[in-house]
Amino acid sequence: MDNVKTNCHQPPKLSTPARECIFSVIDFETTGAVAGYQVEPWQVGIVSVAYGEVKADNFFDSYLYINDRPFNPMAPGRHAQIRHKLSLASTPGKIWPSLLPWLGGRPLAAHNIGTERSVLTSIAPLHCLGPWVDTLTLTRRSYPGLQSKALDCVIEELGLKPRVEELCPGRDAHDALYDAFACAVLLEHYLALPGWENVTLGALC
Repeated sequence: MDNVKTNCHQPPKLSTPARECIFSVIDFETTGAVAGYQVEPWQVGIVSVAYGEVKADNFFDSYLYINDRPFNPMAPGRHAQIRHKLSLASTPGKIWPSLLPWLGGRPLAAHNIGTERSVLTSIAPLHCLGPWVDTLTLTRRSYPGLQSKALDCVIEELGLKPRVEELCPGRDAHDALYDAFACAVLLEHYLALPGWENVTLGALC
C-alpha cells in the first residue's frame, strides 16, 4: 500500500459556518442485499445546497448499469420496470469523471449516510471524500418526537413535501433524484432554523 496514492480533495474547514458551504446532497438506490451478490447501486441523484439554499437547476441524475442479477425483494424503487434501461446504462466507473466535480472538495450530505458512504467507498476506494452530514442524525436530535424518521415521512411531517415536489416534479420517493432533493430541502430547513445562523460545518458533522 505504500506505493498507492490517495486522492484527497480539500473541503472547507470544519470551523466554516455551514451557511457559507456548498454541499452535495447525494442519494443512491441499490439492489439491496442478496446472498452471493454484492450490493450495487442502480441510480444516483445529487443536488447542490449552496449558502443555505437548494439550487433547483444544479443537479446530477443517472441510472447505473445492472446486469440480470437478482434484487432483494424488499429493495424499494421502480427497478423492476426499468431493467432494460439499467442493462444499457453506464457503469459507475464510466461516469466517475462526471461525479468527481460534485464530490471532491465538498462536504457531502445524505439521509442515513451509511449506504451512500459505502457505495462511494466501493466505487472509489482511493478517494478521501467528505466530511459527511447525516440529516437522519439531525432529525433525531431536532425532532425526537416524530413517529418515523424515514425521509419521506419526515418531509411530510415537517410540511416540506410541496417544495420537494415543486423542485422535482414527476418523481416520487425512492427515486434517487427525488430523494436527493428531499434530503437537500431538509438540510435547507435545518440551516434556516432560528439559532442555527452560526452553526459550523463541524457541528453538523
